[in-house]
Amino acid sequence: LQYTRGTVTAFAPFDARADAEALRKAMKGLGTDEDTVLNIITTRNNAQRQEIASAFKTLFGRDLVDDLKSELTGKFETLMVSLMRPAYIFDAHALKHAIKGAGTNEKVLTEILASRTPAEVQNIKQVYLQEYEANLEDKITGETSGHFQRLLVVLLQANRDPDAGVDEALVEQDAQVLFRAGELKWGTDEEKFITILGTRSISHLRRVFDKYMTISGFQIEETIDRETSGDLEKLLLAVVKCVRSVPAYFAETLYYSMKGAGTDDDTLIRVMVSRSEVDLLDIRREFRKNFAKSLYHAIQKDTSGDYRKALLLLCGGEDD
Repeated sequence: LQYTRGTVTAFAPFDARADAEALRKAMKGLGTDEDTVLNIITTRNNAQRQEIASAFKTLFGRDLVDDLKSELTGKFETLMVSLMRPAYIFDAHALKHAIKGAGTNEKVLTEILASRTPAEVQNIKQVYLQEYEANLEDKITGETSGHFQRLLVVLLQANRDPDAGVDEALVEQDAQVLFRAGELKWGTDEEKFITILGTRSISHLRRVFDKYMTISGFQIEETIDRETSGDLEKLLLAVVKCVRSVPAYFAETLYYSMKGAGTDDDTLIRVMVSRSEVDLLDIRREFRKNFAKSLYHAIQKDTSGDYRKALLLLCGGEDD
């Protein structure tokens, strides 16, 4: 699948050896020339970064990522190392770290499994098995429970109906089922929400949400908000938002990662890196539209130093 709405594209003219040499020089001896490092790494796409790493090993017998780790620190280091991670492994790696050790990072499971396409989810499962010799579904079911777990499992099946013509009778039926399961019932019938939101096609669900509003007088998000709670609520809302618009979902995710006191840098880094070659231009547009300021401005205000410089380069421009 070719994505064309990223802010980072193939750099031309590209010379992997020259980049490798410049990076080695920037990190050799006392002190590091961070500007050179961040300028090269943020302006090459992931495939080119892999070529640079390979040239680096060929020329110097050194591992570029190890050198970055030993020369850089903090959030800037995390960002550079994340950018160097091969694209195909990025999501599997994030999920692996979300389910290891004490406590599961539900936020990461929710963000990735709600937003990726069925083809991307199939790919994540395959890579997870190859790289970690473990079954992702087993790992997730071992660390989660209840309706939250069930919806994750449904999403992991990656069997969402393909987008074909929309059947208005089925739209009406699904909207009525959701209305009866949510608004009309003491205690919500979560299973109906899980099945419909987890398996119907995107274009079908968009019509269902419109119909739901007509029948109930509520946006489906309002019902989910009132009738469910905790991790399940967050996952259902993420699925609904991604059905409506994946870029809008990520714009909101970025906004909340920087809103209020303290920044959720893990989320900021994960989203900026994983969407930089996919749809960051669309995310920027949604951010500007929904939050009355640009993503560029938000990053500028909320971060500092080399970390800020690198994020702003990834962001790729201002949206006044």
